Amino acid sequence: MSTSPSAPGPESKGHIEQAGASDESIQRVHAILIREKEEPKEGFTPMPLFLLGFISAMIFLGAVYFVHYRGDFDPLVYDYRFDAAAAKAAASAPKELTPEQIIGKGRILYNTCASCHTPSGMGVAGAFPPLAASEWVTGSEERLIRLLIHGLAGPIVVKGLPYNGNMPAFGPGGGYNWNDAKIAQVLTFIRQEWGNTAPPITPEKVAEIRKAESARAKPWSEAELQPFEEP
Repeated sequence: MSTSPSAPGPESKGHIEQAGASDESIQRVHAILIREKEEPKEGFTPMPLFLLGFISAMIFLGAVYFVHYRGDFDPLVYDYRFDAAAAKAAASAPKELTPEQIIGKGRILYNTCASCHTPSGMGVAGAFPPLAASEWVTGSEERLIRLLIHGLAGPIVVKGLPYNGNMPAFGPGGGYNWNDAKIAQVLTFIRQEWGNTAPPITPEKVAEIRKAESARAKPWSEAELQPFEEP
């Protein structure tokens, strides 16, 4: 009489019958479960360093790209009609200032002059003449421009009073070397400050006088400037 193989015990399948449980069978089932699944661990699994570095690099490169091509956040940059060459030319072109802006810039430049002519434009008796209500300021613009570009040496009479304080040159070769725009701005400021109401002076007019007197390399005297006085 043949004997059929016995069926595998319930513990080999990873479980046991409650009625037939014993310490040994329980241990065998526990060992099987341990092999099939790892015990849970406390805490968390850290991100691999390679993945962390890759993500960081992508964030950095994305930020660099965004800043480089941001176009100053101008909406025209993202318009297909936007002409980059024309925009660059327009940005490099000199911007025309409003009269208020010209006066504002001239006021700042006048801080250099205020040490002699004082912030109130009243000057210093006997040394530096006043600019307020001065015929030299509100009179001939050609004379005034020449005076500022090359400076003044020797005595001068302003509003009937004598002064004898030398004025430095603000144009080429002088200690300040201001361009045409700066000279026009500060002269426009003093011609319209402290109650003065003379017309503004343009950079083009300054450039014209600078070119006409390009050969001059010394300060003016009062007598030399008299021919440029307006009648």
